[in-house]
Amino acid sequence: MARDQTRREWLKSAAAAGTLGTAALAGCTGNGDGNGNGNGNGNGNGNGNGNGNGNAGGGGTVKIGVMQPLTGNVQYYGQQSLWGFLSGLAYKHDQDPLDVSSAGTQTIEAGDVTYELIIENSEFSPDQAQTVATDLVQDEEVDLLFGTASSDAARRVIETVVLQANVPFVAGPAAAADVTSDSELCSDIVFRASENTAMDALSGGRYVAQETDVERVFIMAADYSFGRAVARNYANVLENEGVEVVDQRFVPRGHDEFAGLYQNAVDAGADAVVGGFTVVTLPNFLDEGLSGDYGLRMFGGFATQISTNAIGGVAQRVLGEPLTEEKIRDAQLGPFTTRYHWNQYDNPINDAFVDSYTSTYGIVPDLFTAGTFTAASSIVQAVEESGSTNGADIAEAMRGMTVTDTPKGEGGYTYQEYNNQARSEMTVAYPVPNTEDNWDAPIMPGEPLARIPASETTLKPDDPDMGCSL
Repeated sequence: MARDQTRREWLKSAAAAGTLGTAALAGCTGNGDGNGNGNGNGNGNGNGNGNGNGNAGGGGTVKIGVMQPLTGNVQYYGQQSLWGFLSGLAYKHDQDPLDVSSAGTQTIEAGDVTYELIIENSEFSPDQAQTVATDLVQDEEVDLLFGTASSDAARRVIETVVLQANVPFVAGPAAAADVTSDSELCSDIVFRASENTAMDALSGGRYVAQETDVERVFIMAADYSFGRAVARNYANVLENEGVEVVDQRFVPRGHDEFAGLYQNAVDAGADAVVGGFTVVTLPNFLDEGLSGDYGLRMFGGFATQISTNAIGGVAQRVLGEPLTEEKIRDAQLGPFTTRYHWNQYDNPINDAFVDSYTSTYGIVPDLFTAGTFTAASSIVQAVEESGSTNGADIAEAMRGMTVTDTPKGEGGYTYQEYNNQARSEMTVAYPVPNTEDNWDAPIMPGEPLARIPASETTLKPDDPDMGCSL
C-alpha cells in the first residue's frame, strides 16, 4: 500500500540520518505483507500501517501516542486535555477514567481491544513536540498520535512527522484555526475534534455584532500563532458583520504595560476591545481594562480555570467584594464565548462526564475537556465501526463521522469532510460569581445567552480563509 511504503521510506531516511536504531527499523520493515496480515499482538510482523498492531477482525491493540504539556506554567492545559481524553475512553467502556497526570504508558482493556497509551510531555515547545512525536512513531510504532496544547507544536508535528510518516493525528486542544484550514497542513489523516479560534470568533464575534451596541473594536493579542489567529478570526467576523476594526496591536507573552494600548483604543474611537491572550498575559490585560476606567467593553472567549481564577481575582479587587452579576455587567466584562464548560450543557452524557471527571480529578471539566473527550470517543467509535485496530482504517472511519457520545450531547460533534475539523455547538455567556465547589475561581460562566448551532460555528468550504479541500 502507498501509505505503508511512505512510512517505511520516512523511517529509512531517519535511520540513514542516524536518528533511528536498526532494531526499531526492523520492526517496521520486517516480514509482514503490508496488507494488515500481522498477527495483531505487536510482534513486528507488519500491517497496513507498518507497525504490527493491526487486526481486521476487530481485536488487537491500538497504540496511541499522547503528547501534552505536563510540566511548566501551562501544565494544567495539558492535564485537563489528557483527563478529557481519558474520560472519553472510560465513558465508551463504562469504566472510571484513569487518574493520570504525568508521562508513562497506560493500558485500557476493552473487550478484545486493548488501548495502549504512551503519554509523553511535549512541554509547550514545537521542538520538544517534534522530538516526542518522532520517538513515538520510530521507537513505539504508534498507530495514532494525539495532542498538543500548542498550535505551533501541532503545526510542527504535522509538517515533520505526520505528513512524512503517514501516521494519523488527532490535534487538540491546539486552537489556531489554520491547523485545519491551511492547505499546507490539511490531510485526510489530520483531524481535530477540539474547538478552534475561528469557532470562537464566529460565535462570540457575531453575537456581539448582532446583539450589542458595539460598533468599533480595537484588537490586542499576543504576538505568536494563537494570538494572531484570534485577531485574524475576530477581525474577519466583525468586519463581515459591519463592525469596524479600528486597529490591531500585538505584544509579547507576559506583557504587562497595557495603559498605552487602552488609551490608543480610546483615541481611535473604539467602544470595545478583544483580547487574544492565554493565562500568561490575560490577567494583565484585564487588570488595566477594569481599573483604568476607559469605558470599553471587553469580550472574547471564556478561559480555563487558571485564567478565570486570575481574572476573577482582578474583578474582586477592582470592582469590590462581594462580587455581583450587576457589578460585572456594569463593568462591561463580557459576553464571552464558551467552547465548553461543565454548566453549559444539560444531557445524560455530560452529566455522567461531570460526575466521573469530578470524582476522579477533584475539579469540574474545563474548557478543553469536551474536545479531547470527543477525540477519544471518536477513535473508539472508529475502531468499533471499522472492526480494525489499524491506524489507516481508524482514520478512514473517522472521516465525516458524527460522533455519537460527546459532552455536548449525542451526535454533538461531526468531522467535516472537507477538512476533518469537527463542528459543534457553541454558547455565549456572561461571567457570574462562582457557586461551584469544584471550580477554583471567583467567577464562572453564567447561563447561556445564546446557543450557536454547529452548522454556523465553523469556516465553510468557500470561506476565503479555508484552504482545505480533502
